[in-house]
Amino acid sequence: MTELDAAGISDPALRAAYTECRRINAHHGRTFFLATRLLPARARPAAHALYGFARMADELVDNPEPGTDPKAALDNVAGMVDEVYEGGAPADPVLAALADTVRRYGIRRELVDAFLHSMRMDLTVTEYATYADLAEYVHGSACVIGLQMLPVFGTVVPLAEAEPSAAALGEAFQLTNFLRDIGEDLDRGRLYLPGEELSAFGVNRELLVEARRRGLPDPRVRRALAVAVSRARAVYRRAEAGIPLLRPESRPCVRTAITLYEGILDEIEALDYDVLNRRAVVGKGRRLAVALPQLLSVWARGHVRRL
Repeated sequence: MTELDAAGISDPALRAAYTECRRINAHHGRTFFLATRLLPARARPAAHALYGFARMADELVDNPEPGTDPKAALDNVAGMVDEVYEGGAPADPVLAALADTVRRYGIRRELVDAFLHSMRMDLTVTEYATYADLAEYVHGSACVIGLQMLPVFGTVVPLAEAEPSAAALGEAFQLTNFLRDIGEDLDRGRLYLPGEELSAFGVNRELLVEARRRGLPDPRVRRALAVAVSRARAVYRRAEAGIPLLRPESRPCVRTAITLYEGILDEIEALDYDVLNRRAVVGKGRRLAVALPQLLSVWARGHVRRL
């Protein structure tokens, strides 16, 4: 039985829409896609749809097609979101899959709106003074993703009780992205690490740009990034605290995602924080070493239930 069959998705157009979201997830989100293999088959299409929507909007901002207006493109997506919540069926396959997922799992409108708001912020805001200033962006770009996924994961407690940890999960992933992608973000004119935190170590945008241009590590940058890594690890601990609140069948997915994504911080440390010109990635071997035992365990439990 396929994921789509397990989820009861039979309409051919809708099956094609979910298949496109799965392709986007597999291509762009290797770590998250691997973790979704640990979800029950019936829940995977919704996870792919939520990822596909987030990635589509993010790409409109970060990698717009030549000659296109990112703001107009986001406005167009917002119009399709209106259609989603008005009960329509958007022609775009990613939005069609999102619409079906919204109806199945009751994804709240304000979570989608907050995400699009943060995507618009990327068009005009290029840096943040403090973590408090950054909080609005992180909420919309990351925390709400965890909150959107929560009904798909399911909980053994009232949903509201698990929401703080779900939000922390998105925040932890985003703080990791900021560290991993700092060089690429500088190339786009953006700096997410707050200026106040950097300046405590004698670091500013100009120093970061120059260090990236010259390809030479700087001890001041190392110290600043080390503190940022510690901050991110503390948020992962908050996210981990929510795993027991999830349905048992969803816990391996989240536990694996945390282990793999926090592994990026391990790689940053292994590079001695020299990430302005080097990308910290968790290698395929380590990803499989973490995920394979969980996959085998999930398969074994499912096999036993079928006997």
